[in-house]
Amino acid sequence: MQPLDTTMLLRAYACGVFPMADDRAAEKVYWVEPKKRGILPLNGFHLSHSLAKTLKSDKFVVTADQAFDHVIQMCAEATDLRPGTWINDQIETACRDLHARGHAHSIEVWLDGALVGGLYGIRLAGAFFGESMFSRARDASKVALAHLVARLKVGGFSLLDCQFITDHLASLGAIEIGRDDYVALLDSALATGSATGFASPDFFALDRLSPADAPEETVSVSAPTSGHFIVQALGQTS
Repeated sequence: MQPLDTTMLLRAYACGVFPMADDRAAEKVYWVEPKKRGILPLNGFHLSHSLAKTLKSDKFVVTADQAFDHVIQMCAEATDLRPGTWINDQIETACRDLHARGHAHSIEVWLDGALVGGLYGIRLAGAFFGESMFSRARDASKVALAHLVARLKVGGFSLLDCQFITDHLASLGAIEIGRDDYVALLDSALATGSATGFASPDFFALDRLSPADAPEETVSVSAPTSGHFIVQALGQTS
């Protein structure tokens, strides 16, 4: 099985194209450019009262880039609800290489020391391409996505690409747009921090944010990654 060239892979993402495989054992990948693209507007996350309550409880411990390999393995596992996967060995290996290069990140959700949810994706300038998520506990994937959106907002990102719309993503605010509109958003996100004069988007800005640096309404929050901070960063509940 020939490995994917990670430089070529990044160029593909920059053009709005991404790889998929027919199943876990597939020896080849094919390239996808949907006519309709799923995105989640960073100011349009649907934060329900129940999810806000779960976040504020800090029932889950949420981290970033602490278990990337474990997250992608869990995303690739078949379950009763998801009997197949599009993540083959080529894609998994390439994403691990991109993680080592700083272009792939994960969000991990822990409960009592066990990894029960998470997601991973690819980062290019101001765009984050969400690849896959998993959940082994109620609301774990929702918590992961809430933390990701807050992290991207604080870090100065402008595009969260969901690739395809699902009922689960739509319930959290994801929408579907045409290819031309998507390309315009992608081009704008890729230009962020390059020739614009603005600071480059920073996936880890949230981790370095102290209460004194936070917006006035969040100064009382003890830690930027606490559930209370995440809820305030996401805005009002619906």
